[in-house]
Amino acid sequence: MKKISSPLSKEKNKEARPRIPAGIWVLVAAAFLIALGYGLIAPIIPQFASSFDVSMAAAGAVVSIFAASRLLFAPASGKLVDTLGSRKVYLTGLLTVAVTTGLVSLATQYWHILLLRGIGGIGSTMFTVSAMGLVISMAPPSIRGRCSSLYASAFLMGNIIGPVLGAALAMLGMRAPFAIYGSMVALAAFVVWWRMPAGIGARRKESESSLPPLTFRTAIRDSAYRSALVGAFANGWSNFGVRVAALPLFAATIFHHSGSIAGIALAAYAVGSAIALQFSGALADRWGRKPLILVGLAVNTVFSASIGFATTVPLLLGLSAAAGLGAGCLNPAQQAVVGDVIGRERSGGKALANFQMAQDCGAILGPILVGMIASRWGFEAGFMSCGVIGLVAILVWLKGRETLQTAKPTQLAAD
Repeated sequence: MKKISSPLSKEKNKEARPRIPAGIWVLVAAAFLIALGYGLIAPIIPQFASSFDVSMAAAGAVVSIFAASRLLFAPASGKLVDTLGSRKVYLTGLLTVAVTTGLVSLATQYWHILLLRGIGGIGSTMFTVSAMGLVISMAPPSIRGRCSSLYASAFLMGNIIGPVLGAALAMLGMRAPFAIYGSMVALAAFVVWWRMPAGIGARRKESESSLPPLTFRTAIRDSAYRSALVGAFANGWSNFGVRVAALPLFAATIFHHSGSIAGIALAAYAVGSAIALQFSGALADRWGRKPLILVGLAVNTVFSASIGFATTVPLLLGLSAAAGLGAGCLNPAQQAVVGDVIGRERSGGKALANFQMAQDCGAILGPILVGMIASRWGFEAGFMSCGVIGLVAILVWLKGRETLQTAKPTQLAAD
């Protein structure tokens, strides 16, 4: 005999699995627009700088100054989030990127590009840190992993489609993409301003909450947050630094038609990550953050370290896709941990900023040190460094606490 569910049981199930808030969908739409536009300009930034008759090092500095300004301004961004609220900082950051990127299309001298990209990096870290704060404040703890996965998926899809769209617009020259990207970021800012109520992500008054902003000194006493910092560094090293900078050089050394092979390998990574993002956030909400983090770190570490041993194109593509699968398992769960540590009842701008800084440090140091290692001992040793960094992160996370069942800001572990 078929069992009939009562209205009461249905209501309990509904409460157990809350819907994704409308504000999260607004952030997802904005993230897609931002990533789509960035995909237009990322491949041409160094080439555009080179058109001003500067050296290769100077052209590369245009990319480096953006990353450096993100890193240096991250602490100030965290303080602004605590002082002004996530929504205001998010919109200010988007508008900063929109204006500076649009002005790059009008640059007449090399230093114009350098200055504008440096200011743009400040805006970038403002909206990156504050976006994490908005996701934390809006996402119910029971679906925080799913919300983080959805937000990451939007960025990933934009990064995949953006370069394809950029190739189709190549006939417009190198200036037009900067103007288009600036317009798309401005559109994203308008969408957030229009569809997200002003009260969301606003700075809480002391009378509205008994919990002051979470300081970095308090957060670092939590084993989960300490583990997340190490995991973020490893993620930045392998997935944002070495993968983007070292893999194309490896392809150029080992394979013919290196440009196309490197592009396909990066796409394979994105596909693997996209597949994992379809289930990793939900599993982190169901099974716990720590299991997904450990699995993601282990898979990403093993296959990232193995890339240097690839001798055929199919093997390279398979290793890249598997590494992306691991990253897709790691990132939503690890971001959910930071959200659990901070909680929805208080601001945590400084804790968020330092988490972002840890990832940026890995992304900046990874390519430099791996390049030095590869030059001296070969690409096998260079990519094996990802294994060493990843193993350290795994060992640290083995001692980190699980935050899913204790996602209350008053219950910080101080072990």
